[in-house]
Amino acid sequence: MADKSISGRVVFIDSGAGGLPYLGAYGASNPKRPLLYVADKKNFPYGEKTKAGLVSLLIDLTARILKHFSPALIVLACNTASVSALAELRQRFPGTDFVGTVPAVKPALLSSVKKHVAVLGTERTLEDEYIGRLAESTANACKITRIAAAELVGFVESRIDYADRTERIAAAKKYIDLVRKSGADALVLGCTHFLFLLDEFREAAEPGIRVFDSIDGVCLRIEAILSKRPAPATATRRTGQPNLLLVTGGESGDEKWARRAARFGLTLVGTPGWDDE
Repeated sequence: MADKSISGRVVFIDSGAGGLPYLGAYGASNPKRPLLYVADKKNFPYGEKTKAGLVSLLIDLTARILKHFSPALIVLACNTASVSALAELRQRFPGTDFVGTVPAVKPALLSSVKKHVAVLGTERTLEDEYIGRLAESTANACKITRIAAAELVGFVESRIDYADRTERIAAAKKYIDLVRKSGADALVLGCTHFLFLLDEFREAAEPGIRVFDSIDGVCLRIEAILSKRPAPATATRRTGQPNLLLVTGGESGDEKWARRAARFGLTLVGTPGWDDE
C-alpha cells in the first residue's frame, strides 16, 4: 500500500474516533494540507493498555505509517497515547515531528477561582505523573480531582453516531454531577473522545463550571511546526489527494465508519498487508 505520492499529510492517530474533532478543526483552517486519520481499532481502547504495551504498539504503528506514507507530521490525537508514549516516539523516530494532545490542565488551573480542577479521562491518563507535575508547576495549594470515565469512551465509540440529544445530554450530565459534588469549578476533558460531547458538557456545566479542551492549542502547535514548510500550492487538493480515513483491525467496512468518513469529509481506505507485517 506504500504510496509516496501522497507525502505531506498531517496524520492523526487514535484507537478509535476520538481524535476526529482535532482533524476536523485543523482541516477547516488548513484546507490545502492533505490529511490522514488512523483509527487503530485493532488495539482499542488505548486507555486499558499498560504504558509499556502502549508504547510498543505505537512504535509499531508509527513505523507502518512511515513505511506506507511520508507524513509531514504525526499527531497523537489521544490523551492516553500522548502522556504515555510521546517522549518515546520522538526518541525512536527523531526525523519525524510529533504533536501530542495532553489534557488542558494548566489553563484550567490558572483560571480556576477555587484552585480546584476536575480531570475526566481514562485510568491510564489519570494515573500518569504528567497531571501531577502540571499541578505542582502551575499553582500552589491547588487541587485536582481525577474522574475515570472509561464507560464514556465506550459510549462515544459505539453510540455517538446514533444517540439523540436526550441521550447525549444524559451522558455528559452524569459526569458534571460528579464534578459539582467534588467542588471543582473547572473541568478538563482529558480524553479526545469526550470532544464529541463538548457542547453537551458545556450546557450541563452551566452555571459555575468552565469546560476546557485542547483543540485550539493543538491546532496552533501543528501550524507553528508546519509554518516553515510550504503547503500545497493549489487552492484545493489535487484530484486523487482526498483526505483519508484508515481503520485497522478489519472494521473499515462497518457502517458507522462510513458515517464518520462522510461527516469529516474523509475517504475510507483499507490496510492490506498491515496485519501480516
